[in-house]
Amino acid sequence: MSFLSKTLSRVKPSPTIAMTAKAAELKAAGRDVIGLSAGEPDFDTPQNIKDAAVAAIAAGKTKYTAPDGIPELKQAVCAKMKRDHGLDYTPAQVSVGTGGKQTLYNALMATLNDGDEVVIPAPYWVSYPDMVLLAGGTPVIAETSIQANFKLTADQLEAAITPKTKWFIFNSPSNPTGAGYSRAELKELTDVLLRHPHVWIMTDDMYEHLAYDGFEFCTPAEVEPALYGRTLTCNGVSKAYAMTGWRIGYAAGPEKLIAAMRKVQSQSTSNPCSVSQWAAVEALNGTQDFLAPNNETFVRRRDLVVRMLNQIDGISCPTPEGAFYVYPSIAGLIGKATPAGKVIETDEDFATALLEEADVAVVFGAAFGLSPNFRVSYATSDAALETACSRIQAFCAALT
Repeated sequence: MSFLSKTLSRVKPSPTIAMTAKAAELKAAGRDVIGLSAGEPDFDTPQNIKDAAVAAIAAGKTKYTAPDGIPELKQAVCAKMKRDHGLDYTPAQVSVGTGGKQTLYNALMATLNDGDEVVIPAPYWVSYPDMVLLAGGTPVIAETSIQANFKLTADQLEAAITPKTKWFIFNSPSNPTGAGYSRAELKELTDVLLRHPHVWIMTDDMYEHLAYDGFEFCTPAEVEPALYGRTLTCNGVSKAYAMTGWRIGYAAGPEKLIAAMRKVQSQSTSNPCSVSQWAAVEALNGTQDFLAPNNETFVRRRDLVVRMLNQIDGISCPTPEGAFYVYPSIAGLIGKATPAGKVIETDEDFATALLEEADVAVVFGAAFGLSPNFRVSYATSDAALETACSRIQAFCAALT
């Protein structure tokens, strides 16, 4: 009899973390590896947020807090939801977790039973299906296409829903594609969901503030207020506020669901870091002036990467509306061989060979549920991006 849980055999480690670790290992061995695999801004946390954390430490705000967040942070979330989306929540409808991932996980653990299905558009963030599996549910993958700019259509959503569907997980702008749904596109999806009152909506808005070229972000409960009572709106401070290591995420939704999530968290991790919570209060309540210049930098980097990748025969790279990823297709490279003799049969082969032979770390598309593609994170310096894309160009030019 195996010592390990059978549940563990249903899931796999995060491929993005695995690729980042492999790149770090090669770098430690002296290789000049450029990492484009981690979804982490290279900007420093804004000074006012760091100052708030220092002030919290000086004031002795370093003790246990309520399991799912301090009142001040819950109130800041309520104010943010009203200010940005016109949505009214009370602190009892807010859960604060150790990063956005925990709030998603808590919700799934609190609601899924064996046989429950969760509709997930692909490509998806790598953790969605595995968290569903850990919670005892069944992921139902609805594949999008590059022709549709990686956006799920109303017909695809309708076809994926069954009487067993409990959740629909929605992410815009998307990790890994950067695709953002317009209000009209989102309304088509919410119209479908209105016809299926047994389906709840879990929306991951983590990249809300990273929107470009006039794209206007909106969230499902904002587009269709009739879905408010069965929508969990999830967000956090990791990406836009360059606070990945601070580990603060939050969710707003029906009070009964939030109470169930609190129960899960109280018996697992208990409260998020107290100091990080006070920093997050400042992030949400304080100045947002740094967002616009940061986004200008991201747009410049995005355009550089899209331009250089589209110069490669065999690669097609759409221009995304937000986040800091591109998700190019390598359909034209499948079947070719590298100078080292490695045949590119899959996007994992491509990513592995690119790292081993060209010292560039990306994440293969199969990890996100749609192939043959790879994900590039352009949340790093212009110089590193230009050098990395030049290496990718040379690598691809050498394929035969």
